[in-house]
Amino acid sequence: MRYKNVFSTLRFVSSLSTIVKEFLSEMAHWTSVLKIYMENTLQTKEIFSKRENLPCIALLVTTVEDISAKVRGHFPMWLNGCLLRIGPGKFEFGKDNCVPPLENRTFYFPGSFYNVIRVPPEKVNLGDTIHGAQVICCIPSAERMKPSYYHSFGMTKNYIIFIKQPLKMNLWKIVTSKIRGKSLSDGISWEPKYNTRFYVVDKHTGQLLPGMYYIKPFVTFHQINAFEDQGCVVIDLCCQDNGRSLEVYQLQNLRKAGEGLDQVYNSAARSFPRRFVLPLPVNLNAPEGENLSPLSYSSARAVKQADRKVWCSYENLHSKDLEKQGGIEFPQINYGQFSGKKYHFFYGCGFWHLVRDSLVKIDVANKTLTVWKEDGFYPSEPVFVPVPETNEEDGGVILSVVITPNQVNVSSCRSQKEK
Repeated sequence: MRYKNVFSTLRFVSSLSTIVKEFLSEMAHWTSVLKIYMENTLQTKEIFSKRENLPCIALLVTTVEDISAKVRGHFPMWLNGCLLRIGPGKFEFGKDNCVPPLENRTFYFPGSFYNVIRVPPEKVNLGDTIHGAQVICCIPSAERMKPSYYHSFGMTKNYIIFIKQPLKMNLWKIVTSKIRGKSLSDGISWEPKYNTRFYVVDKHTGQLLPGMYYIKPFVTFHQINAFEDQGCVVIDLCCQDNGRSLEVYQLQNLRKAGEGLDQVYNSAARSFPRRFVLPLPVNLNAPEGENLSPLSYSSARAVKQADRKVWCSYENLHSKDLEKQGGIEFPQINYGQFSGKKYHFFYGCGFWHLVRDSLVKIDVANKTLTVWKEDGFYPSEPVFVPVPETNEEDGGVILSVVITPNQVNVSSCRSQKEK
């Protein structure tokens, strides 16, 4: 009887040991998953310094007569042609309105879909319209009368990346804005209760890939570049964590001075460059909580979730120095040679004021920056012009129309020095 009790006790201890091991193993797994989740959802936010005594910029939004622009410095001998600035336009596709085409493609929505349209790259005659354009893919809107606002999209050699963000357009308010005496911005609202989602479309077949890529709410207006690497789509964007910036950029705010202007600027969101990695295709057999990105050079993650969704986290493409420039927007690269390819440099405008007040060059590999800035000078978005027959990515100049005083500015892309 005594031996029987001993054997029973040993079996109990053995069973308890097995249970404890399984429990600890399960706890280790969920601790790892929780750690990844916290890393993905609680990423460090930029902390901005408050500004005081900003110079008044009311004259920049005042209608003036045509004036002559002054050129300071000299133009390189090889630089010739025209610098054209294109304003808002109106385009139509059949009976539906659409936005101006970007890189031979555009979007329009007849109420509940975002249609990806391929536009013929060349016109035979100057009077030709966009007839011959073709809808290659339809992406449904979750809310029929409140689609997401979009401004641009990513494009690689084989894919289009469309971003559905929680910046919503109330179509009823927009359509009736003139009757109600309201601006179009009255129909646009920031709704961060929704996450941001990436859609990937095959350019050649128009097929919407099945991967469901989500990330915490953010807003983007401009994509920097996108490329394919090791079975992934890599897309770099200028991102804001707060989508209320459209509320800030109103004439009454731009005309303010003193403390009123300071308060408006300090309430505005800043835009920073971030990298996202979207693995193609998504391995449905991968363990929950596993990072699906194989890219060793990027800290961006794409973590498989229990519901087969992929939760993405970004890599910052900048150092703390960019915060001193107020972030960056209106990105430009050497498109002729590096659009859709892995790259090192991009250019943009710094926002240490409500309007752009500097030109910035960023090395996305080393996360360093070079800045051109002069007090009282407000540059337009940069235009990259390469030196003829050069293989250097940053071999060229940046053109920017700088106002107050009025001049065309030409900067060397390598040194960011004025020419």
